[in-house]
Amino acid sequence: MASEDWESELLEEPLFILENGDVYRNPTEVKMSQIVLPCHANHCGELSAGQLLKWMDSTACLSAERHAGCSCVTASVDDIHFEHTISVGQVVHIKAKVNRAFTSSMEVGIVVSCEDLFSDQQCKVCHAFATFVARRTEAGKVQLKQVIPLTQAEQMEYSLAAERRRMRLIHAEIINDLLSSSTSQTAPECEEHQGSVPAERTRVESVELVLPPHANHQVSTFGGQIMAWMENVATIAASRLCNAHPTLRTIDMFHFRGPSHIGDRLVLKAIVNNAFKKSMEVGVCAEAYQGGEPLRHINSAFMTFEVLDSDKKPRTLPRIRPVPVDGKRRYQEAIARKKIRLDRKYIISCKHTEVPLSVPWDPSNQMYLSYNNVSALKLLSARGNWALNSEKYKVSLYTLEENQKLCFKVETHVNVPAEQVFVLLSDLTRRKEWDRHYKECEVINQADEDDTIYRVVTPSVRKGGKDQDFIMLASRRRPCDPSEPYLIALRSVTLPTHPPTEDLNRGEVLCAGFSISEESDNLSKISYYNQATPGVLPYISTDIAGLSSMFYNTFSSCSEFLERNRDSLGSHSPSEL
Repeated sequence: MASEDWESELLEEPLFILENGDVYRNPTEVKMSQIVLPCHANHCGELSAGQLLKWMDSTACLSAERHAGCSCVTASVDDIHFEHTISVGQVVHIKAKVNRAFTSSMEVGIVVSCEDLFSDQQCKVCHAFATFVARRTEAGKVQLKQVIPLTQAEQMEYSLAAERRRMRLIHAEIINDLLSSSTSQTAPECEEHQGSVPAERTRVESVELVLPPHANHQVSTFGGQIMAWMENVATIAASRLCNAHPTLRTIDMFHFRGPSHIGDRLVLKAIVNNAFKKSMEVGVCAEAYQGGEPLRHINSAFMTFEVLDSDKKPRTLPRIRPVPVDGKRRYQEAIARKKIRLDRKYIISCKHTEVPLSVPWDPSNQMYLSYNNVSALKLLSARGNWALNSEKYKVSLYTLEENQKLCFKVETHVNVPAEQVFVLLSDLTRRKEWDRHYKECEVINQADEDDTIYRVVTPSVRKGGKDQDFIMLASRRRPCDPSEPYLIALRSVTLPTHPPTEDLNRGEVLCAGFSISEESDNLSKISYYNQATPGVLPYISTDIAGLSSMFYNTFSSCSEFLERNRDSLGSHSPSEL
């Protein structure tokens, strides 16, 4: 690993001191440290990704079982992006803890880092989120106890876990719809190029006998062991394409479809579906059988590999030549998955500060934009260093300035139940009834029942200047439990059907929205957040400087609007939003 890739230290969560003076440690946290030996490495002297997956699964399983108090099995693993390789002699540190428990399943967060014992430096390798399910006991189905988050980081992960679960549950359905639509469209034929490699040459099939060391104390095969075997055949398939040793970069989100047990014969199949300029997708399938029974589908996964040159830069790969019919289908589906994969990595995996103001919206990335929209608002609202700027008319204005970025929060209370506040504020077309900054508002696209795209026109802050318009995605979320607020998250998107026009300035919103908390049956706290952008700052700068009361008047009008309409929601019922 190049020296410039190392960080002198990894960011650690600050210590949390309990009332009795003890340092707090999450009760579900499990740590594993392993020194990488030659038996763990490939012929390049790098830790096998399969071995790392086994260690990650074992650590996460121990964390899940510590919380559940019974045995657990791996149900799914979200996307994994490997940022660095790990060499022989270095130490792998794996930390896992339960972020949130649902009825019988729980999300476990996993962070992997690498330590060089000679330079005393560490770097992050990857992070992942795995879902584990508690196995039934003799007493029946397990009802998991709830996780109680204490630190700010735990509270944030607890909140985001609900959003990730929502995305996870609909992921397979959305992916299948997108793949069906992409393959049904007329696509360019796979051209034959000189030197292209027949896909059949990369096909690999291998069988493994599941023995006691491969299984847990409930005789079920470790999920990590299955992933390691799948990574092994995928690596062989990728090597056949490029005649070199490939490096695993990503594993797409996957679900275990059924269990495997001691005595199973596990049949593993892999083939290169498509080769792009500097990466390739390998499809892997795991099936199991015992005796003369038919094959049982255990798992399928898609892995992306690169081949690095002497400077650790991705090499150009040879083209793939798919076989007719089924091979061409896999070839086209791989193109669609690459686009989906880039959306997920670009929108979800990167830091929220690195997401551009406006991201192009289309049905293939709607799920990920919605997740990013809500997550960004949750992260902003969770910040604890807001400074009270001023207070008027029972409306408080807070500011937060970090890294040369200004955020503001407007907070007030209203004598209206939180559910009704949520319904009334969710319909942005009614916002012009109380917000003078909303001149026009129209629905452009009803993406789904929780997400709507609006076009908003606001008046110019300068006399004689152009009005400004925004294309915004509004994502609504009801709380998963009573301790959480209602959320209405807003961010800019771009649509080819609504390009900027000469008569209006196109404004952009990076992160904004409402958090509505229920203080009592008829009292709600409304918090409005906005990460100020050049298009938004002119509307609030005079209030922050104390030269205007415009925002205070606006939110006083909001309170009056809510109280005036608390018993008359019109045609908008909670079930419709």
